[in-house]
Amino acid sequence: MLTDTEIKLEGIRALSGALGDIQAERFVALVQREPFDYTEWQKTLWPERTVDELSRAAMEVRAVKKIR
Repeated sequence: MLTDTEIKLEGIRALSGALGDIQAERFVALVQREPFDYTEWQKTLWPERTVDELSRAAMEVRAVKKIR
């Protein structure tokens, strides 16, 4: 299990890798500034995908990360 610090570092690395440093910083600022309900957001994130499809996709990503 990752520590809180490790999770934060991995999250920042993921954001920076996906968005670039400047956009990642903007994302963090937006999340801190605006009310954000993660649970509600998740309910509408992928309305066209089933739980099984999401689970399968997550397992594929995890398998690829283990290979690297």
